[in-house]
Amino acid sequence: MTGGGLLVAGTTSDAGKSVVTAGICRWLVRRGVSVAPFKGQNMSLNSFVTREGAEIGRAQAMQAQAARVEPSALMNPVLLKPGGERSSQVVLLGRPLGELSARGYHGGKQAELFGTVVDCLAELRRTYDAVICEGAGSPAEINLRRTDLVNMGIARAARLPVVVVGDIDRGGVFASFFGTTALLSAEDQALVAGYLVNKFRGDVSLLEPGLRMLRDLTGRDTFGVLPFRPGLGIDEEDGMAVSLRGAVRESRLAEPFGEEVLRVAVCAVPLMSNFTDVDALAAEPGVVVRFVDRAADLVDADLVVVPGTRGTVRALEWLRERGLADALARRAAEGRPVLGICGGFQLLGELIEDEVESRAGTVAGLGLLPVRVRFARGKTLARPSGTALGEAVDGYEIHHGVAEVRGGDEPFLDGCRVGSVWGTHWHGSLESDGFRRAFLRRVAAQAGRRFVPAPDTEFGALREEQLEALADLVEEHADTRALLRLIERGAPPGLPFVPPGAPG
Repeated sequence: MTGGGLLVAGTTSDAGKSVVTAGICRWLVRRGVSVAPFKGQNMSLNSFVTREGAEIGRAQAMQAQAARVEPSALMNPVLLKPGGERSSQVVLLGRPLGELSARGYHGGKQAELFGTVVDCLAELRRTYDAVICEGAGSPAEINLRRTDLVNMGIARAARLPVVVVGDIDRGGVFASFFGTTALLSAEDQALVAGYLVNKFRGDVSLLEPGLRMLRDLTGRDTFGVLPFRPGLGIDEEDGMAVSLRGAVRESRLAEPFGEEVLRVAVCAVPLMSNFTDVDALAAEPGVVVRFVDRAADLVDADLVVVPGTRGTVRALEWLRERGLADALARRAAEGRPVLGICGGFQLLGELIEDEVESRAGTVAGLGLLPVRVRFARGKTLARPSGTALGEAVDGYEIHHGVAEVRGGDEPFLDGCRVGSVWGTHWHGSLESDGFRRAFLRRVAAQAGRRFVPAPDTEFGALREEQLEALADLVEEHADTRALLRLIERGAPPGLPFVPPGAPG
């Protein structure tokens, strides 16, 4: 196999494209195929920094791990980071290009970037045996087809076969498969080879009559029915409904190692970014992680996390409006633990000077840490490592804010600790097992909980188990021979047209 490829599209956002792509990558690697993931354009506030200092979508970094290759900017050449209802920061080949409105992006800039996206995919295909591409949203977003560079636009340019994933757990999967196909032009339909059902619960034999009817209606096969498996929603983009009060991050189904559980409340601030930071906490037996948006939700929490955000000043206003700022101040005064990460760290400080992100000028922070922040036009993108709490720790940094730490009880990574309040810019630090355990021991002591972190929890090993489980789902429940043919040979000729097709 040389330069094979496949596009995994979806009937909707959050249909499971990211995890299916990761599962196919790991399945191919287990067959001895060198493979790379690719997503031409990604809209996400969950991002990662590659070793060369490029910012890409966190999902593509996870897929690279599934493929057992080093993440690269080639794998996600265009990243859009929303900054509000109508604008996003455009990150090109890992570096910020500037802010654009949705109209400005789709009105011209997207077309300029198309050649870069095609070139990146071509370079990956020259380097690897296969490239598994992930689409975005739905390929049948007919209002955006003219400027599409992530779904049928890249499929047409690179002659990629397309498999459409549908989430049956939501209902309406047959209508979604049929409607998605029928709203594409004849040229686009010629590349849609078939379908993949995701998140099925129950007896597959009950589904088979519908699959046969779908085959009769569209002339296309369904390449598998993947069963629902909890705990596999790893490194999502913006799919998790964190705005729902009390949304719980999936935790390990294991009894606490100590006598008591540890309750973690994560403030669901606007434009929350890299909420995957708390996944390592949820991986600990006995740690319960919830996303909250009310002051009352902080009362019984042993640790409150203020996560990263693409809008630090906006998040600060939101905390004040909802009474969460006062609740955090009370916690600090009572010696109850608070952790701020990146934007959350910045707003815990004394002062924020922002002429870049919000353009709000000088704004008073919560004053819980002796830190002053000035927003720079350049973005810090780094992969730092060091020692904290007597343990080795690695992380990554993605921020415009430059922090001046002016004191504190002790340093904490690049930030500091004052009493029970901790702050750092480092994302991903809690994935370092020894450091995470040391931090949780300190938190449990400050919170007065008889919680003890398990001595054998290895976050990296758990992530590998998840990726292996995804590959197992593909290998055991998908028509892998048919998928391999598609990757090697492309879409079969003569696929029928499903009317009415894309409107003129």
